[in-house]
Parts: sequence; C-alpha cells; structure tokens
Amino acid sequence: MIRFGVIGTNWITEAFIEAALMAEDFVLSAVYSRTQERAEEFAQKFGVEATFTDLEEMAKSDRIDAVYIASPNSFHAEQAILLMKHGKHVLCEKPLASNTEEVQAMIQTAKENNVLLMEALKTTLLPNFKVIQENVHKIGVVRRFTASYCQYSSRYDSYKAGTVLNAFNPAFANGSIMDIGVYCIYPLVVLFGKPTSIKANGYILESGVDGEGSIILSYPQMEAVLMFSKITNSSIASEIQGEDGNIIVDKLNPIEKVEIHYRNGEVENVSQEQQQHSMYYEVEEFIKLIQAGIYESKVNSYVNSLITAEIIEESRKQMGVVFP
Repeated sequence: MIRFGVIGTNWITEAFIEAALMAEDFVLSAVYSRTQERAEEFAQKFGVEATFTDLEEMAKSDRIDAVYIASPNSFHAEQAILLMKHGKHVLCEKPLASNTEEVQAMIQTAKENNVLLMEALKTTLLPNFKVIQENVHKIGVVRRFTASYCQYSSRYDSYKAGTVLNAFNPAFANGSIMDIGVYCIYPLVVLFGKPTSIKANGYILESGVDGEGSIILSYPQMEAVLMFSKITNSSIASEIQGEDGNIIVDKLNPIEKVEIHYRNGEVENVSQEQQQHSMYYEVEEFIKLIQAGIYESKVNSYVNSLITAEIIEESRKQMGVVFP
C-alpha cells in the first residue's frame, strides 16, 4: 500500500481521492490545510485521523509515503521541494510550477533524493490518448495539430462582480494558459516534442492574468494551433491533420471519443472504454512507478513537463502576463 497525504481541501482534491480510492494500493493517511478546523472537517469526510497545519511536520511524518499537491500554483514548487527533501514522493497538480526555474529546481530535488515527482496531467495517461499515439501513423505525415479547450469559469461571474478569486489572481500564478492552456500544450509536447518557434497572443484581464489566448507553434514539418479560454465556451473538437487523413478528438478533458477520418472517406472509431473517473489513470501510473522503484514517468516525464513549462513561460511573456 502507498500511504498518501493530500495538500489542498478543494473540489479537485475530493475528485482525486474519489478516483484514487479505485486504485488497489492507495490509502489516504493524512490531510494538510492552513487551518486545523478545515483540515479536520475535510479529514472526517474520508475517515482520516492524521491532520497537519505545519507542512514541515507533515514532511517529516512517518505516516505517509507520498503527497498529492493541489494547492494554488504559486505554492507548488516550495511545497514539493520540502516534501521531497524528506523522502516523500510527489504527485503535483498541473501546471507543475509557476515558471521554468521552479520546475528545474523540483526535478533536481527529486533526483537528489531518489523520489518520484510527476505532474498530474491526466489527459496523457488516458487509454484514449494512448490510442492516438498508437494510431497517428495511419494518417501519414502530420501537418497540423489543432487543440481547443475553452471553458467558462464559474469564478468569472464573481470576477465580473468585483471579487477576484484565486483563479484570476496573478499572485497565485493563475490564468487561462496555466489552468486550461496546459491541457492543449502537454499532449502536443508528448506527441511531437519541442517546437522550433512560439507565437502567442491573449486577452489580458484587469487583474493581470489572461482570460483567453491562442498560440501558434512551429515544427520542422508541421504547425500547431492552440486555443484556450476561461471566459468563453467552445464546442470545437481538437484534430491532428495528416496527409492521408485526420484524427478527430472530441474534447481534451477528458478524451472520450477518437475517430480517424481517412482521405478516401472511410471513418474508423478507435476509441476505448475507460474508467468512469478520468483521474484514476494518473494515480495508477504514480503508484505503479513507486512500487517498481522507478522515479520518473515515461509519459509525464521531466523533459515533457519542462518543455511545457517553457512554452507556457514564453507565451505569457509574449502576452504580457507577469506574476509577482
């Protein structure tokens, strides 16, 4: 059994626990929150006795083997590094950190302490993403990758009413590209690697974060066009265009339907059935790696996380988004 602690007591942590409880070797052993009241309230939901309000005390605890971090983005690096220095494995919500310097420091700490660090980007670990990887050769030479993920945030109404919540606050390293755009970028990187050039544009809200944006990335034989937003919805599918056909992906979070449309008019549905909870697969990957003594995922690898961070950082720079 892998004994987990969790940092963060919001809806995403609850979703993670719900998915993780489906994994055979997962056990929830501890909860961290900034206040004792909230820690105890959250822990009681899941029958957990150990609670912490001091992160260093949690890091030193012998009650846990690994920690899932779902705190605001600006805290990821500091918290993960402290935990890893005390020998804890870390599954950290996307985006891994606020900038590339932090990501590099996290990777270095993981290597120095022989622990697993993995970005919790669930899309690339889904069976239907593996389907894309296994079938992309069928469409010939790939010429274009288009990804669209636009989801109106429930917190945007509060923002328009004058309350700037974490989701739109640059102090917490948030915004559209950090929260939504990463779902477009990470799969691109896993499939096609590092781009040769990046051109980004976005609409910057008065708080200083991007409400929506788009990126064009160049590769030696293809281009990628990414669109993301937290202030609008979109019903556009994502697509990989090849010279012999194109792969249609219904949506990026989570991927549920994958079809190949061949140039001759034939359509092949290559979708696979998946567990109902899309976060299950990242937990499964994380636990299996720990049990095998492997401290880096081949899919959500250090290289892929670093390239993704580099793309996000350069795009923010071009958009004019600056975190404190």
